Amino acid sequence: MDDIVIGQASGFCAATANIWQIVGYVLLVFKIVVPILLIVFGMIDLGKAVIGSKEDDTKKAINGLVRRLVAAVVIFFIPTIIGFVFRILGTWKTDAKADYDVCKSCITSPSDSACDSNATTAWKS
Repeated sequence: MDDIVIGQASGFCAATANIWQIVGYVLLVFKIVVPILLIVFGMIDLGKAVIGSKEDDTKKAINGLVRRLVAAVVIFFIPTIIGFVFRILGTWKTDAKADYDVCKSCITSPSDSACDSNATTAWKS
């Protein structure tokens, strides 16, 4: 670990690629499971309100379902929005970009071959 130089393709991100890969898998699951749960719970609430046949409860349940749908879409696109903002605002030096690309590939595509090779090396050390 003495030869780690931050800002190079073999730097900090490559040395900790296994951690970034785990974070990437957690984000992937979070990005898929949370919106599905929000939609399912919204549909259950709407079903209860419709079965109860009270018009006020049905309107509240519809509003709640719409809010949950919006929240699900926002949660699904948060990683994309954050990546877009970093691409717009980020001005990277050439050496720092190489290190950043290793972290980015592990977080955004944890099963990617570039991340897998770095993570395998990191697990061995």
